Amino acid sequence: MKPVRLVLVEDNDTFRETLELLFGLRDEVNVVGSVASGDDAPPVCAELDPDVVLMDYRMPGMNGAEAARAVLAAAPRTNVVLLSASVTAQEKAEVLAAGAVACVSKDEDFDRLVQVVCEAAAS
Repeated sequence: MKPVRLVLVEDNDTFRETLELLFGLRDEVNVVGSVASGDDAPPVCAELDPDVVLMDYRMPGMNGAEAARAVLAAAPRTNVVLLSASVTAQEKAEVLAAGAVACVSKDEDFDRLVQVVCEAAAS
């Protein structure tokens, strides 16, 4: 099976770099891009056409819902997964309504995060 092509969108540089490192250790995922803001996500996704975008909710510029809409407009075959430390029920509903396929907590076990990314790629 071909690895899931993943773009990370996370404004916390340390957390984003840690995710890149951890996903880099997994055969089932290939990080093809990584950006620090929702504003940067749509052009990167239009260029790279990833299978999945793993995106924070609270970022400078666009929030997760706005960025999800913009990413899906730029790269319609991409599936968006929201990754957030704390998201309200309303924010989660907003992101899912914007087209995200899943929401995952930053507290989640890394194996579970990989599983969600792989499931999103298959949906």
